[in-house]
Order: sequence, then structure tokens, then C-alpha cells
Amino acid sequence: QYAMETRLGQLGWHEIEVVDEDLGRSAAGSVTRTGFERMVAEVCLGKVGAVAAREVSRFARNSREWQQLVEVCRVVDTVLIDQEMVYAPRLSNDCLLLGLKGSLNEYKLDLLRQRSVEARREKARRCELVVSAPIGYIKSENQRLEKHPDLRVQQAILLVFRKFAELGTVRQTLLWFLEHGLEVPTRTPGGETLWKRPVYRSMHRMLTSPVYGGAYTYGKTEHFTGYEGARSRDVCRRKPRERWLALIPGSHESYVSWEV
Repeated sequence: QYAMETRLGQLGWHEIEVVDEDLGRSAAGSVTRTGFERMVAEVCLGKVGAVAAREVSRFARNSREWQQLVEVCRVVDTVLIDQEMVYAPRLSNDCLLLGLKGSLNEYKLDLLRQRSVEARREKARRCELVVSAPIGYIKSENQRLEKHPDLRVQQAILLVFRKFAELGTVRQTLLWFLEHGLEVPTRTPGGETLWKRPVYRSMHRMLTSPVYGGAYTYGKTEHFTGYEGARSRDVCRRKPRERWLALIPGSHESYVSWEV
């Protein structure tokens, strides 16, 4: 990509600006890309004579943004350049070719995404996909869950389930821990175990998770894109148990029996 700056200079273009602030941000979804937005704004103002990339379709991998860029370039007569040729969107043949390239690129991306998702699902059905280990467990080298080697962590989790069986509700269990000044283990994003005063949300998640009953689970939530005004956003929603992709009891050592 950066080598194109030199090549454009050789072709006679001046005042070349490299837009690289979107590196690491996908062009396929709803991720905000300030570089792309700034570039489109500059094109709209008629300040840009040409927009270049190694593959022009990589500017946007969804039809909405791609068609927006092509249409803006057509209106202000800005050309698009890739490693193969120069496109003038005002010409019907070039506009048609740009549309086809965008559609093919979007299809290729969707095909790769489908293959990746299906591969993950197959691993999950075989109980071989462990994304992260919940507190009280660690992920082994063979992608299995094993109990945390720290006995203090094990005893704390066992105490949570024992008190829940005795008191009957999550709230009463939480109040008992707070009354006695007891802490429960938590995990930082870096994987370090910390001890904190329990809160209702984390205790409810622990007591309702099938993982502590020795069951492997996958596909408990679903993600979809919604709109908030004019801006799209990703939404995560929990699915009912009968729609989970995988629920396999007895896949690892439990803290409480599956029947309980």
C-alpha cells in the first residue's frame, strides 16, 4: 500500500496523502473508520483528484459504503486507481466494473466468514473449542477445561454452591457472603486471579452456568446488527437453552453434580 505513494508520484500526481489511521479496523462491518469517513468528506468537497489503493474494493467490503464511494467519485469526477487500472466512475463501463468488483469482494468475504463460522461450530460439536475458561477452571493444552490448581479458588466456588443449596436463592447467598466479609475469585482480562467482594451479577452467572455442572456449552448467545438512528450497532442476545449449539454434560470435572 505505501509503495503506491511512490508510484503515484512517478505518474505525475502531487500532494499525495496516505490515509492509514484505519489500519486494523475491518471494512466489512459497523466499525467506525475515521480515515474512510474523512476521505469521503474530502472527495465530496472536490479536493481530491484520485483515490488509490492496491485493491480499490478494499476501501469498503459492504455494498452501502462501496456504492457511496463510487457515487461520490462519479459526481465530482474523481478517479479510482488500483494496481491494475484507472477507473473513471463517470464512464458507464468503469462504473459497471467497479460495481461488479465490489459485489464479488463482498461475496468472497461472506464465503470466508461462513467457512470460518462452520469450522468453529464443528469444533464446538466435538467439544474441542474452548474460547475462555470461567473462574475456577483453566484451559489445558489439549483445549479442555481443568479445575484451577489453587485449592483456595476451588474451596471458594464450592462454598458458593453449598450455601446456595442451603439458602435457596442467589440473593440470600450473596447477603451471606457480604455479612461474613468473604471474597470470591475473579479473573482479569489478562488471566490473573483476583479476590473481590461478590456482586449479584457475577454470583448469578456462576450459579446458573452449566459449566460448573461439568457440561460443555457453546452458542448460548446470538449477535446481529441493529440500527440506532442512522448508525448501525451490534446487538448480543441470549438464546433459549434448546437453541444452544452445544450442551454436552460430563465433558470435564464438575464442582456440583449435573442433576443438581
